[in-house]
Amino acid sequence: MRVAIIGGGVAGAGLAYFLGRLGAEVTLIDAGEATASHVPAALLNPVRGQAGQVDARALAGLRCTWALLGALDAAGHRVPHARSGVLRPVPDDRTRSRFERHLPAELPHRWLAPGNAPAPLAPGWAHVLWLPDGGWVDGQAFTDALIAASGARVRRERALAWTPHEVRTETATLHADAVAFCGGSVGASWASEAGAEAPRTHRMGTLLRLDRAVSDLPLSFGAYLSPAARGGVLGGTFETPAPTWRPPQFPLASLDWLLDKGEALAGLRGTRITGHWTGSRLSGLRAEQDARGVWHLSGLSSKGFLLGPLLASGLAREMTGQASSAVPSRRG
Repeated sequence: MRVAIIGGGVAGAGLAYFLGRLGAEVTLIDAGEATASHVPAALLNPVRGQAGQVDARALAGLRCTWALLGALDAAGHRVPHARSGVLRPVPDDRTRSRFERHLPAELPHRWLAPGNAPAPLAPGWAHVLWLPDGGWVDGQAFTDALIAASGARVRRERALAWTPHEVRTETATLHADAVAFCGGSVGASWASEAGAEAPRTHRMGTLLRLDRAVSDLPLSFGAYLSPAARGGVLGGTFETPAPTWRPPQFPLASLDWLLDKGEALAGLRGTRITGHWTGSRLSGLRAEQDARGVWHLSGLSSKGFLLGPLLASGLAREMTGQASSAVPSRRG
């Protein structure tokens, strides 16, 4: 089975990996622009946002991502990450109650007094939710390792148009048994221009690179502090959602917002800012085959590393299963 995948972020890289494991011959088309999946430290955090919502697939997603990181490590692909747990401090009893309404009994977790948390916090927090199965991963190293382990042929160019069995790039026309669109924020904007994808919501986020990690494990409420492969990061999503992708920008007001959030979480303790990373995330999840016959895995928003590998695994099985059922029987 020959598959052409458009987009090389965590969705496309994960799909390429699982299709390769199932014996497919994969070509990955990726222009390498505005890659949100190259975030220096992505949290694997099952409890989302300031309302504490938990996706129904979060536990399965965590297990899948950690297992995949273990498999990549065993195969010699070194991906900086830590299954260190995640701390979610909350400011008051009302917020804790809101979190508790969403926490499934099967999710490992524990409420702690701020003074008993395994990482120091700034004053003012009422409670701390400890999620021992969470952690962080280097996004670019993870996606690069998935692509390398997949055995996919990579074409570093833009896909201009596609059908269920053909992709036209800037230099060639590629034929395949199946085509999957896995573009992120910028890729979906290009697809919309080409008439192949409806516009969805795009939202910019930024990480400040720090010369050292403020905390040995991730802290998250409103923004997050996390260790990284080098030093640490302070990140968050704060820009207004937009209907189209825009080139990354980092207004000074956003810097003030991030620094205030970092001080509120744990204090920045004399750390120095060494740079920043900005990327745009796409919302509006699609993990399906459309009416034309093109497959889709995109719109993962902030859950790319939590749910992306799990959804890619399921979609790869569906794609190869459909291809197998379409092969005429040779019996008789």
